[in-house]
Amino acid sequence: MIQFEPEIDRSLFQETLRFAQRQVRSLIEEHPGFYPIYTMGGKWKHDGPAWTHWCDGFLPGLMWIFQRLQPEESLEKDYWIQKAIEYSVPLEPRQFDREVHDLGFIFLSTYYRWYQVTREPRLNDVLVQAGKTMALRFREKGQYLCSFVGEESLFIDIMMNVAVIFYAARETNDRRLRDIAIRHALTTRRYLVRGDGSTAHEGIFDLESGEFLRHSTQQGYRGDSCWSRGLTWAMYGFGSCFEYTRDPRFLQTAQACADYYLTHTNADGVPPWDFQAAGEARKTPDTSAAAIAAGALIRLCRMLPDPVKGFYYWSCALKILKTLCRKYTARNDEGWQGILKGGVYHIHKELGVEESVMWGEYFFCEALENALRFSPTNDRKPVVN
Repeated sequence: MIQFEPEIDRSLFQETLRFAQRQVRSLIEEHPGFYPIYTMGGKWKHDGPAWTHWCDGFLPGLMWIFQRLQPEESLEKDYWIQKAIEYSVPLEPRQFDREVHDLGFIFLSTYYRWYQVTREPRLNDVLVQAGKTMALRFREKGQYLCSFVGEESLFIDIMMNVAVIFYAARETNDRRLRDIAIRHALTTRRYLVRGDGSTAHEGIFDLESGEFLRHSTQQGYRGDSCWSRGLTWAMYGFGSCFEYTRDPRFLQTAQACADYYLTHTNADGVPPWDFQAAGEARKTPDTSAAAIAAGALIRLCRMLPDPVKGFYYWSCALKILKTLCRKYTARNDEGWQGILKGGVYHIHKELGVEESVMWGEYFFCEALENALRFSPTNDRKPVVN
């Protein structure tokens, strides 16, 4: 069980964000136009396989976060905006990409943040189209958005992408899109979230009848285990569903997943890559899951009607972020090119194990920035490089 800390360490978080900016600047200057997924031996540029094409939004997403940290009218702000646009524009054709279930990851981290800065209608059009494309994955028999693996497959990860459909529905007042997003979330809630708040990674459905058949996994220890990153996708994703719908079922589910995480993670807040992993396998942490959890808790604490529970979530998020800043950043490893060490991409395929991973970088920096922005002691001073 996590041991929480209620006080924010602003200087620690600010210095970590400055370090993150230096690391990303070095990456894009050394390998311009490169969109990495995970490091090998701390190096981003390598010939390791990708497995699937889902991470391209996270690097420009970091740049959009960094531009918010700069003083207005500063050269640093201009630099990060210019680079964020440069790396976001090549993603635009993927608004029509029907091969992946990750359009939320790709566009909410980029075009959504870009639109918040400029309010250019064409950027909103891209977001809406991405949501419409994502909705094409919906299977009426079974009531879910299928994963890239196959039409019979439902992933917990998709809870992090369904928000782009909710967004498109809201912007166009399209009730059909909203209904698809809600039905997918309810199906995921019913079949992938267990009674104790733990989650399965994958559900398999019969394509003829739509009947749920069994749990499975692509990434977890077993089909009946709780893959920690999948759990944190659910924490964050169901919270987003509640923000769009105000349906209390989604908030209840997000809380159940959060409570499972907080009662089963290690005392420092960083979980094993799978909560049921045994023996030596259990010793492998996943800092990317911890970063996602911290971000989810910061968002959830502002939704809860109970201020005591909200303060508990806030305090646990701070504990996780302090652990990551103090124990897992690469500040003292001169040759390491990432920001956050100890992440896991795919343990069975031996890809990015105890390395830096791009979603871990993104959600870590997002959580740090939100902790500074939403802190009760926020002095609104920018975090400059």
